[in-house]
Amino acid sequence: MTNQITIRSDRDTEYVFQYKGEDVTLKAGGILSIADGLDEVVLPTVAMKIVKNLIVIKGDVK
Repeated sequence: MTNQITIRSDRDTEYVFQYKGEDVTLKAGGILSIADGLDEVVLPTVAMKIVKNLIVIKGDVK
Protein backbone atom coordinates (compact mmCIF):
# COMPACT_ATOMS: atom_id res chain seq x y z
CA MET A 1 0.00 0.00 0.00
CA THR A 2 1.31 3.42 -0.93
CA ASN A 3 1.24 6.55 1.21
CA GLN A 4 1.31 8.85 -1.82
CA ILE A 5 -0.59 12.10 -1.38
CA THR A 6 -1.55 14.44 -4.21
CA ILE A 7 -2.00 18.15 -3.49
CA ARG A 8 -3.92 20.29 -5.99
CA SER A 9 -4.35 24.05 -5.85
CA ASP A 10 -7.67 25.63 -6.82
CA ARG A 11 -6.28 29.03 -5.80
CA ASP A 12 -5.58 32.09 -7.96
CA THR A 13 -2.34 32.69 -6.03
CA GLU A 14 0.57 30.46 -5.07
CA TYR A 15 0.49 28.45 -1.85
CA VAL A 16 3.59 27.91 0.28
CA PHE A 17 3.88 24.97 2.67
CA GLN A 18 6.74 23.09 4.31
CA TYR A 19 8.05 19.68 3.35
CA LYS A 20 10.89 18.19 5.40
CA GLY A 21 11.56 21.63 6.91
CA GLU A 22 11.89 23.38 3.53
CA ASP A 23 9.45 25.82 1.92
CA VAL A 24 7.69 24.44 -1.17
CA THR A 25 5.68 26.67 -3.50
CA LEU A 26 2.62 25.23 -5.20
CA LYS A 27 1.72 27.49 -8.12
CA ALA A 28 -1.87 28.58 -8.71
CA GLY A 29 -3.69 25.69 -10.36
CA GLY A 30 -0.70 23.41 -9.80
CA ILE A 31 -0.61 19.74 -8.81
CA LEU A 32 2.13 17.79 -7.04
CA SER A 33 2.51 14.37 -5.48
CA ILE A 34 4.37 13.44 -2.32
CA ALA A 35 5.41 9.79 -2.28
CA ASP A 36 5.89 9.34 1.46
CA GLY A 37 2.60 10.77 2.72
CA LEU A 38 2.00 13.65 5.12
CA ASP A 39 4.49 12.75 7.87
CA GLU A 40 6.90 15.51 6.79
CA VAL A 41 4.32 18.04 5.50
CA VAL A 42 3.10 21.19 7.28
CA LEU A 43 0.14 22.87 5.57
CA PRO A 44 -0.70 26.45 6.67
CA THR A 45 -4.36 27.03 7.48
CA VAL A 46 -6.53 27.40 4.39
CA ALA A 47 -9.89 26.07 3.30
CA MET A 48 -9.24 22.63 1.81
CA LYS A 49 -11.12 19.57 0.69
CA ILE A 50 -9.73 16.11 1.38
CA VAL A 51 -10.86 13.14 -0.70
CA LYS A 52 -8.95 9.87 -0.05
CA ASN A 53 -5.35 10.67 -1.08
CA LEU A 54 -6.15 14.04 -2.70
CA ILE A 55 -5.95 17.37 -0.87
CA VAL A 56 -7.50 20.31 -2.75
CA ILE A 57 -6.21 23.66 -1.51
CA LYS A 58 -8.88 26.36 -1.64
CA GLY A 59 -8.87 30.01 -0.52
CA ASP A 60 -7.56 31.58 2.68
CA VAL A 61 -9.67 31.17 5.81
CA LYS A 62 -11.20 34.45 6.91
